[in-house]
Amino acid sequence: MENLKYRFDNGKPTQGVTAIVGVLGSGNLEVLVEPAALGGACEIEVKTAANGFDRIWQAVMKDFFARHRVGDIRISVNDAGATPAIVSLRLDQAIETYIAQGKIKT
Repeated sequence: MENLKYRFDNGKPTQGVTAIVGVLGSGNLEVLVEPAALGGACEIEVKTAANGFDRIWQAVMKDFFARHRVGDIRISVNDAGATPAIVSLRLDQAIETYIAQGKIKT
C-alpha cells in the first residue's frame, strides 16, 4: 500500500458539503471531498494498492487542479487499481457533487 500526498496552493476557496463518490473495489476507487481551512490550498491524499506510479498520480492531480483551481478543501482518494482516466472522472464527479450539495437548501 502506497500513501501519496499533494498540496496545491492559490486555489479559489470552494464552498460545499462533504461528499463521497465511487466504490472501493477491484479496479476502482472512492473519493472523499471535505471542507478544510487551508488558506486557499487544496490537499490531496492518495492511498493506493498500486505501488510505483507516483509520477502518474502527480500528473493526474496536477491536471485536476489546473482544471478546477479549488481551494480550502481536502480530498482523500482510496484506490484499488483504477486507471488514470477513471481517477480523473471520479475527481471531477466528486468536486461537482461537493459543490452541488452545498447549494441544496434544506
